[in-house]
Amino acid sequence: MENCTDPDAAGRQGQAQQPATTQAYFDAASAILALPSGTMEPDISAELLQRHFGLSGKLEILSSEVERTVAVELADGRRLILKTSTRPEARDSFAFQAEAIAGLRGAAGFVVPDILPTLGGSLTFAEDGICGYLQTRLDGDALHQMEATPDLLFRTGSALARLDLALAPLPLPATSRPILWHVGCWPRLMTYAKHLPPGPVAVQVADAMKDYAETIAPQTGDLVWQVTHNDPSPFNMMVTDQALGFIDFGDGCHSPRLQDLAIAASHVVTDPDLLLGGAEYLIAGYASVLPLTALEESLIIGLMRARQSALILINYWRAHLFPDDAAYIKKNVQRAENGLAILASRTAPSCRPAMQTALATLQPQYPSRPSAK
Repeated sequence: MENCTDPDAAGRQGQAQQPATTQAYFDAASAILALPSGTMEPDISAELLQRHFGLSGKLEILSSEVERTVAVELADGRRLILKTSTRPEARDSFAFQAEAIAGLRGAAGFVVPDILPTLGGSLTFAEDGICGYLQTRLDGDALHQMEATPDLLFRTGSALARLDLALAPLPLPATSRPILWHVGCWPRLMTYAKHLPPGPVAVQVADAMKDYAETIAPQTGDLVWQVTHNDPSPFNMMVTDQALGFIDFGDGCHSPRLQDLAIAASHVVTDPDLLLGGAEYLIAGYASVLPLTALEESLIIGLMRARQSALILINYWRAHLFPDDAAYIKKNVQRAENGLAILASRTAPSCRPAMQTALATLQPQYPSRPSAK
């Protein structure tokens, strides 16, 4: 039995490490999301669990876009998640995810699942074209299930900043594998605009992506780059009894650190009467741990709009490819459309002073502290 380290990965990584702004990278990343999920039929999750971990329990298949995700409940009450896939690219992805989660163990200010090693001591396994890993399941509620109070959003932002600080020094594998959610792909995503229904959303998406390509993208090279989670959505952030938690590192990659903040903030833009649509609280929490530079303050709104637009474009395209799974694929789309409508009139020059005012006002109200429920 072997782990997910692929003997051909070095060659593939050499190809994958083309700049994310290239057409080749975009095509490779698009091809991955254009395939149906790499799951084995019939399901042999129980056999894999026993063979690689010596465990058995009650299994339930959960919704997932790419890999097979199985909830496991052991006889002693422990709850686990088994992730498997038959797709070759999953080896690099699982190796990244497992090592990232393992590397974050014991970090302060947030929680992540634990990785359970195989019987042979590896973080991942691979056999006969199937690879996977096993992790614990966090107990708590996803952020989208909670009332988004200012205090909760502030604590979420501060926990996210601590996550980025903990991720930065980790020497992780496959950080340059093709990922369509990478900021380098965004200007090419307008290829999928034909799948959007005509109307205000399509216009707002086009405007946001034009602003990103012409104004923001040329400046991203001056930002701090590091390994990021790259998908801190309300479905991937958990409120637990210990602290704010983070799950699903499948889109993690090497990208601007500010990207994590832009993604999380873009999901909580809900109030048109607030300067930043309600994202002020989350941004203030993040900045209480990692103060924003003048450049970051000037780019954050445009990055939020571009991320909302990327989510809309990618998910409309994938819903077109997989109509039976459209409801799951588009679970975040309505939130993104509403948030983009609110931010449509906000531009970097007009928002930077407003953001500075919001941060100066909010940070004293919610002094930085380890996040806890």
